[in-house]
Amino acid sequence: MNRPDVPDRRTRRPPRPLDAALLDELALGYVARFATSTGKLSAYLNRKLRERGWDEDAPSPPDVAAIIARMAEAGYVSDEGYARMRGVSLRRRGLGARRIAQDLGQAGIAPDLREEAMGSAQQARAAALALARKRRLGPFGPRDDEGRIDPAVREKQVAVFLRAGHPLAMARALVNAAGEREAEDWVYDADD
Repeated sequence: MNRPDVPDRRTRRPPRPLDAALLDELALGYVARFATSTGKLSAYLNRKLRERGWDEDAPSPPDVAAIIARMAEAGYVSDEGYARMRGVSLRRRGLGARRIAQDLGQAGIAPDLREEAMGSAQQARAAALALARKRRLGPFGPRDDEGRIDPAVREKQVAVFLRAGHPLAMARALVNAAGEREAEDWVYDADD
């Protein structure tokens, strides 16, 4: 029951405004907890400035770019390392080049670093094979007594590959593979 004469204990005090030292602490805490890119760190620090404001008593507003440059110089943030690590992680989950590029683009990674993080053609095929195993698609999924996949199921399986960022030709090659051995051989037949 709310009574107007009793203060509500659940109301929060607004957080204190940021100053340069506190913003540095926030940046350091963020890079200590998360593997991140310069773009993601910049978005985080700018969001904190919008949420909490800047201390009017401080001489000048913070230079977020300078903080990020210091973190990169110290080795706490590396776009190249982040792109490589994230690319490997997403491929292991079975995602294709389109989804990897999209994820890295959202993290603020430069196009040339995104291209390097895509991996080779064989790695892309291995990612598609990992997705097929994980989701029981193509040769790893159910078939009828004669070893065929129902056409409606086949199209749904192709759609799963497309949503995961794999090209149509790759999706069809895996879904149409006769068996697990053929699918595994397909991975190693890739030309780099």
